[in-house]
Amino acid sequence: MPGSHRCEEFVDMRAIVVQKFGGTPELADVPVPEPGPGEVQVALDSAGVNPFDLKMADGLLEGKMPTDFPMILGVDGAGTVSAVGSGVTKFAVGDKVVGKFLTAPAGHGSWAQFSVVPEDATLVPIPDGVTSVAAAALPIAGVTAQDLVDAAHIQPDQTVLIVGATGGVGSFLVQLANIAGAHVIATARGDAADQVARLGAAETIDYTQPRPADPNLVDPDPAAYRDSSITGAVHFTHPDGIDVLFDLVSAPADFARHATLVRPGGHAYSTTWAADEPALRARDITGGNFESKGRAPELTRLLTRVAAGDVVVPVQMTVPLEAAPTVLGAGNARGKTVLAI
Repeated sequence: MPGSHRCEEFVDMRAIVVQKFGGTPELADVPVPEPGPGEVQVALDSAGVNPFDLKMADGLLEGKMPTDFPMILGVDGAGTVSAVGSGVTKFAVGDKVVGKFLTAPAGHGSWAQFSVVPEDATLVPIPDGVTSVAAAALPIAGVTAQDLVDAAHIQPDQTVLIVGATGGVGSFLVQLANIAGAHVIATARGDAADQVARLGAAETIDYTQPRPADPNLVDPDPAAYRDSSITGAVHFTHPDGIDVLFDLVSAPADFARHATLVRPGGHAYSTTWAADEPALRARDITGGNFESKGRAPELTRLLTRVAAGDVVVPVQMTVPLEAAPTVLGAGNARGKTVLAI
């Protein structure tokens, strides 16, 4: 293996795998992958945990992307280039890198001691001053947040509602919307209000507290607002509506209620694919169901902001690799979970 410092010492490595779609994630010994032409092998130090990982295990990619089994889980990862294949020019052994470890065929993810990706995948250098733990928390959640802010073209003094503000994407989104000059309204449990305020939220709504319907509300079904403390609270403080909705958690019925807050000409985005896009268009609202397309340039831009101290990486906890099955799909996130490999 050209340029390898470490792999000659390893035949197998530890990884978190599933044996089939819908299988139980488990720690297993699997062969160390070797880089082919144009590929980079990374000795991983840290790996991010995202809701997408559980979806992968459950079969999200079945029929959509070729997959090898046992399927190694994980997309976000950071570490050191440990070997390069022939023809690689962008990276050298010893480089500190972070990226997305999901390329066809799937199944060669970041929840492992080593992974291999093409050099033209989403893989970028980690700047000085950014730890591998912080870097590993960025690719999916941070870039999704950045892509959302870019898509909405947020202008200074616009009002932005973020539903699901304490999770991975939400924690970055609060900061980036605030940097763009928005008045940020964040939803969070009451005991997380200080956290989102420190990240840049101007207002926090405790979604666990029920609110009665606004008796002055003119709406064909004001009773609907009794079911949404978020909608009632925002309508009470911003009766003229909001400019942008980022909803990271809601099912279709709740998203539809939250979208009633958006003024005509505004933007509403769902990362859970809960949006009725024709209904939004009928109200002159752009956006809809959102999927991040951000790659290496967007990840590099976000890392630059982190290195400059403009964006804080909200790591909630770091756990060892073998604990991955216990944190996979855990709810009520207060930031990012990272695996220490």
